[in-house]
Amino acid sequence: MKVDYIIVGLGLAGLAFAEELIAAKKTFIVFEDDSQTSSLVAGGVYNPVILKRFTPVWNAKEQLSIALPFYEKLEKKFNTKFDEKFVTKKAFKSTEDQNNWFEALDKPKLIDYLDPTLDTKNYPGVLADFAFGNVHKTGRIDTKKLVESYRDYLENEKLIHFTQFQHQHILFNENTIQYKDIEAGKIVFAEGFGITLNPYFNYLPLNEAKGELLIIHAPDLSIDFLLKSTLFVLPLGNHHYKVGATFNWTDKTSNPSEEGKEELVEKLKKVINVPYTIIEQTAGIRPTVAGRRPLVGVHPEYPQLVVLNGLGTRGVMIAPTVAKNLYHHLEHQQELDKEIDIIRFVKRKKK
Repeated sequence: MKVDYIIVGLGLAGLAFAEELIAAKKTFIVFEDDSQTSSLVAGGVYNPVILKRFTPVWNAKEQLSIALPFYEKLEKKFNTKFDEKFVTKKAFKSTEDQNNWFEALDKPKLIDYLDPTLDTKNYPGVLADFAFGNVHKTGRIDTKKLVESYRDYLENEKLIHFTQFQHQHILFNENTIQYKDIEAGKIVFAEGFGITLNPYFNYLPLNEAKGELLIIHAPDLSIDFLLKSTLFVLPLGNHHYKVGATFNWTDKTSNPSEEGKEELVEKLKKVINVPYTIIEQTAGIRPTVAGRRPLVGVHPEYPQLVVLNGLGTRGVMIAPTVAKNLYHHLEHQQELDKEIDIIRFVKRKKK
């Protein structure tokens, strides 16, 4: 078999790059072994504002201008709803919180997103003594439904192998690579934190941050917005809510933990005061990078090998933009955004 590309990993990053290839009528095959679950268990929220510090997300306007039409296109492709738009309400914990909000309103990059009028309504079951700030142009992508739909699509098209990719079987030709019975122009590694086992890219400074989420049933809670406080409470319908998330830098497993559950339950006591039942607990490993910029680019010695990784907690916003940038870099020599190009680490390594 001869293809233009092999994609290793089908989370949001691999999926977004596959869409670029399909649009350009390039041939490809995907390898996915279900070893990484970050896209499947992610909250999937997109929000152009970092609410902890009331600062704009990196390249938020550009990312949303590409990401939202991208997901709308996939909804039409699969005749399935993936994007649920809603308002995010930040519960203020003090007057200082409120003052910081009003200061943020003066920032040009935030003016389109932050509402200058505070929400002083009482929402039964929600703990908020200092009102709410409304953040507009936010929503949630159902990443689990999206990734599973895409995998089914690729399987029907015979474009995916559900098996582990074995790096030791890569053989280099002059301009292509040979992987078992497949000849490809390039391999794009979108392996998530599995890249730490990739002998060609394991030098990159990828950190693993385990995140855990709960799904709860709270019959007495009735909100149609994302509540952001010490954690987030995301409505799923029928009084079910997704609650998260934890950050654990030491536990490298994808297994839900009692410690994670206890942390979420303890934090939730400060956010809602109605009874609830825990329906499900999930966990995954987020591939994160210092500086919160992805790892994208071509291997410094093997131009046939490419990486697309490190999307972190904002993968639904970042993935379509960086995948598009990478594709045009590989096919049309478009310059990679310097903030995501892995050459920044290659140069550092040589010093």
